[in-house]
Amino acid sequence: MPTLIEIDKDLLMFLNSHFSTYWDNFFWMFTSKEVWIPLYLSIAYVLFKNHGIKGLVTLLFFGLLVALCDQISTNVFKEGFERLRPSHDEELKYLVHLINGKRGGSYGFVSSHATNSFGLAMLSSLLFRNKAYTFIIFAWAAINSYSRIYMGVHFPGDIIGGCLLGIILARIVYEIYLRVITRFIVISHHNKRLLKSGLAESFGKDSRIIFYTIIVMTGTLLLAAKVMLKLVA
Repeated sequence: MPTLIEIDKDLLMFLNSHFSTYWDNFFWMFTSKEVWIPLYLSIAYVLFKNHGIKGLVTLLFFGLLVALCDQISTNVFKEGFERLRPSHDEELKYLVHLINGKRGGSYGFVSSHATNSFGLAMLSSLLFRNKAYTFIIFAWAAINSYSRIYMGVHFPGDIIGGCLLGIILARIVYEIYLRVITRFIVISHHNKRLLKSGLAESFGKDSRIIFYTIIVMTGTLLLAAKVMLKLVA
C-alpha cells in the first residue's frame, strides 16, 4: 500500500506535468508578491476609509499575521521538518517542470506562500463577512498556492499544510483582535456574535473594492501572459 509521501509525490508529478508556455507566463507573474501590491493597498484603503486613523490598529494585526505566518512556516516547520522541495529532491529534481530554472530554498514543508495567502484570506473574510468576497479571496489564495505546485517548488502536502497553518493562525489573530479593537472603535454589542457582525457592518460594502481589485488584476495577468506568448512566438 502506497505511503502518504508516495501519494504526495505521485500527485505532484501528475499536476506538475500539465504545463504550457502560456501558463508558465501566467503563474510566474501570479505567484509574485510584488504583483499583488494593488491588492494590499486596496485592503489598507478599505480599513482607513471606514475607520480613519484607527484603521492602523487593524492594519497592524494584518502585519502581525503575516509575520507569524512567515516566521512559523519557515523557522518552525521548514527548519524543523527539513523536507526537501521537489526541486531539490534527488529523485525528482530533474523530472519536475520548473519555470525559469527557479528551485527555491532547500526545504518546502510548509509552503509560506500558502500560509500567507490563506491567512490573509481567512482574516479578511472574518472581518468583512461577505459571501462574494469570501469566495473570491479564497479562490485567489487557492490559485496562488497551486502556482507553487505548477512551478515544481512544493509538494501538494506542503500546500495543504500551509493552508491549514494560515487558517489556524488567522483565527488566533482574529480572536486577539476582537479583544483589542473595542478599545479603539465603538461598536454597540452585547456578545461576541454582535461584535463580529458590528465590525463587518462598520466596513459597509467596501470589501467589493478588494473584490474587484482581485478580478481586475487576475484578468490583467491573463492578458499579459497572452501578450508575452505572442511576443516570443
